[in-house]
Amino acid sequence: MKKITARLLIAAALLSTFALSGCNTVRGIGQDVQRAGSAVSNAAK
Repeated sequence: MKKITARLLIAAALLSTFALSGCNTVRGIGQDVQRAGSAVSNAAK
């Protein structure tokens, strides 16, 4: 159980790092967060 939690935490950290490094403005951050939310929603389905 701890391995899964650690892997999930690492994956979330990497995703946020890539998302934040890819945008230059506050608007870009909002778009990146929206896309990440859509990806999570689609994965949940």
